This record gives sequence, C-alpha cells and structure tokens, in this order.
Amino acid sequence: MDLGTEAAVRAARDAGVSTMITIGCDADTSRAAIAVAAQHPEVWATVGLHPHEAQHGTDQLLPFIDQPRVIAIGECGLDYYYEHSDRPSQRRAFAEQIALAHQHELTLVVHTRDAWDETLDILDAEGVPTNTVMHCFSGGPEHAKLCLDRGMFLSFSGIVTFKNAADLRDAALMCPEDRLLVETDSPYLAPVPHRGKQNQPAFVAVVGNAIAKLRNVAPEHLAEATSRNARRAFPRMAA
Repeated sequence: MDLGTEAAVRAARDAGVSTMITIGCDADTSRAAIAVAAQHPEVWATVGLHPHEAQHGTDQLLPFIDQPRVIAIGECGLDYYYEHSDRPSQRRAFAEQIALAHQHELTLVVHTRDAWDETLDILDAEGVPTNTVMHCFSGGPEHAKLCLDRGMFLSFSGIVTFKNAADLRDAALMCPEDRLLVETDSPYLAPVPHRGKQNQPAFVAVVGNAIAKLRNVAPEHLAEATSRNARRAFPRMAA
C-alpha cells in the first residue's frame, strides 16, 4: 500500500527526521519533487534523469533546474543491470548532467549499477563536481576507495542491514566519518526489520543505527556526523 507523501513526511517528522531530500528521475518526478518541497519546509528537491529514462534526453530537465529548493542534479548515472535505456544514451545523459551540475554549481547525485568502470571514467572525463554523492552506495571497500579518492560522499541505504551485504558493511566501516551519509532510497530497499514493507524516510534511523553499531559509535554521534555531512554535501540546503 502506498503510504502517501503527507503521511510519509508526518511519520518522518514524528521519528525525528528534520530534513529530507526527494529525488527527481525524469521531468514528471522532478516536477513532483519540487512541488512537494514547496509544500514542506523540511523537504528539498533534486532534478535528474535516471539512466532508465536516459533515452528521453536531458532537455526536459532545463525548466526545473533553477527552481527554488532544488539542491542537486540527479539521480543520474549508468545502469547496465536493467538497461531500460541503451548504453550510448545513458553515457550521453550522464555526461550532460555532470555538465549541468558544474554549470549551476549544484551537487551531483550518482546512480551506478553493474557499471563502475564506465561511471568513474565519465566522471573523470567530465570532472567530478565539488559535491558529488554516490547514492545508495553498493560496492565494497575497493569501490569505496575509488570514490573517496575522487572526493565523493558515500551514501549508505538499508542494503547495509541485509545478510548478504558483508562487502558493503566493510565499506561502511572504512569510510571516513566526514564522507559518510545515510539514506533510505524510499520507497525501495526497506532495512531489516522492515523487509517486505514499503520503505519510508522515517526508517533512516534504522540505517544509521546499524552503521553506528558496526563502527562502534553511539547512534547520536553518527546522527550528528551524517547530518553535518549532509549540509556539506548539499550546501544549497544549508544556505
């Protein structure tokens, strides 16, 4: 059952989540993200073309980029697992959105699946924006180092709680505290013990608590650190 925007924001607020970012994946969802952010002072929006939608072109994003409460370009990148868009279209759309992040001085939110080498190659060719977030990071320590060496933030989702995610937990353990973010990727990837349910922003504390336990720090300490990092990763949000 769809929780609905109003209920999700209210539940997150009740759970102590003070700030949320809702993601654009094409023109329609970017428009909707901006509308939600306009209605809720604790919500910010991104504008992006997901690799699944890359074949439709990035021009559709241009009317939304300078809208109030837009703080990032993305999510964008490469997805060679599903390949709903052909690879040349994905590569072109990703490069164009990196350029938009540079041009508008916005954070870049990156999605990659089964495409690590080409994702990093394109970032290197276009120049990694000052604030770049590897969204829903799913690699191990080696991929984490490649991202960290390029100055990125690593954002961990509920996958870190999954039984078969040992490499990901190793990456969360080795990530420097000042580059660590937590997210939900709602409505997907609900963390244990909520597997099988619709994910929601209120569950972000479950992810944070799991990583705090892994790193042997207090949950409050991790919450403060990741909140501070989010303001650094998305400076428009802190302005």
